Amino acid sequence: MSVKMASNWRLPDAKSDGSKPDVAALIGAVAGQDKAAFATLFAYFAPRVKGMLMRSGFDAARAEEVAQETLLTVWRKAALFDPAGASGAAWIYTIARNLRIDTLRRDQRGTRMLNLVEREPPDEAASPVDQLATVQIQRRIRDALTGLSQEQREVVALSFFESKAHPEIAEALGIPLGTVKSRLRLAMKHLRDTLDDFS
Repeated sequence: MSVKMASNWRLPDAKSDGSKPDVAALIGAVAGQDKAAFATLFAYFAPRVKGMLMRSGFDAARAEEVAQETLLTVWRKAALFDPAGASGAAWIYTIARNLRIDTLRRDQRGTRMLNLVEREPPDEAASPVDQLATVQIQRRIRDALTGLSQEQREVVALSFFESKAHPEIAEALGIPLGTVKSRLRLAMKHLRDTLDDFS
């Protein structure tokens, strides 16, 4: 059984009474695919995880995406939770921190790959082998970019080659901000998969 969120989904506000649920028991119930237990965990932790991510430097939209991914990971991996190893809350926040690190690494790696396209022509003082390697790398990245859809190439070009912020891209293309982020995410996944042997 899978749990899907609509594309226009938003995180709920934190519970006003501030009461803390029995997290370990709820995770155990979620391991048995109890949707009510998942909803309780979600309502309590999603806004708190989002707040933690925003305090660490993520903007609200990115924090919301990673918070959602965190709770969906809890749904998928609840059976792996070991209450003897950590509290339920610590386990959930560890998932969130790991996803935050993964997100930052993906962003940095994608930026490095795209920046290779903009490099100057090979240094004539470099050895022929080094010049050839640089040309081959640039060709591979250009080939990977041609594998993107037209819509994805547009947002990649505006974001990385023209250094436009996401809201500027949304305004320039007349599309929602969420669509810009989604297209960039899909484009970066394609580039990472295509150029997986680059470090």
